[in-house]
Amino acid sequence: MILLTIWPLFGLICFGGLLAWRGFPESGFWPAAERLNYFILFPALLLSSLADAPVRDPSILRLGLAAIVTIGIASIALFGWRMVRPMPAARFGPWFQGGVRFNTYLGLAITASLAGAGGLKRAAVLLAVAVPLVNVLSIVALSRNGVARRPIALIATVLANPLIVACMAGIAIALTGFGLPFGLDRFFGLLGQGSLLLGLLCVGAALRPSALRRDWGVLATNSALRLVAMPILALGVARTMQLDGIEALVLVIFCAIPTAPTAYVLTRQFGGDGLFMAGLVTGQTMLAVVTIPMLLWFMGFA
Repeated sequence: MILLTIWPLFGLICFGGLLAWRGFPESGFWPAAERLNYFILFPALLLSSLADAPVRDPSILRLGLAAIVTIGIASIALFGWRMVRPMPAARFGPWFQGGVRFNTYLGLAITASLAGAGGLKRAAVLLAVAVPLVNVLSIVALSRNGVARRPIALIATVLANPLIVACMAGIAIALTGFGLPFGLDRFFGLLGQGSLLLGLLCVGAALRPSALRRDWGVLATNSALRLVAMPILALGVARTMQLDGIEALVLVIFCAIPTAPTAYVLTRQFGGDGLFMAGLVTGQTMLAVVTIPMLLWFMGFA
């Protein structure tokens, strides 16, 4: 049963939240753990997964294109809504990220649980396309008149993302067909093994239940867009582009998971409404415990 497969992942998130609430091991541990995972462990997982991924497989290429189409349609709809209902960048940036960004740790953990190593390789290909695209769009959404109008600064900001660097390196290695030599595949594989566990714990530690005390209606609307409308859109795109099996599952998973905790950091960096973004991250993560297994079952992936 899909619920039995997925609930331990959310159990780890709750456990991380409990540890942080109890102050264990100490308050400074969680930011350091998040940095270790973001800059070292998670990029190692992406690199090792992509290095021997079948990047020339037509179905894999269609998966990457389907991710671009899905994110593109959702982004056009969100920016179009802003034209109808104007809102400042500080507010629109979190709203946009709540609809389009995804919790990479949770997405890979669910994919690994449901589809194994083959699913991880396909998910890594999707991330190689989606992570740069979503980051650029998020920066544009958050920008008043700044970095979005300075292409060089925008490119530099995106290329500084270690996940994007790891994806680019992994795809380059995969295209050579030689993989990682001299035991480096094992080395990066071992580094990456701890990434998902630590990542889920850090997601729980980053939740801010107090941020749910305001904007209930807006939080609920954005959560419905992210957790219900996006996976339905993804399923429609998958069927239109004739994705089936594991590729369709991966696309739907990454459109059904909650927004990324790192969106809070980016929002604060650009002077956005951090409390609103924290509420979106927390509320969506809590709701996803119910919505993800229900949607995957309803769509026939159980």
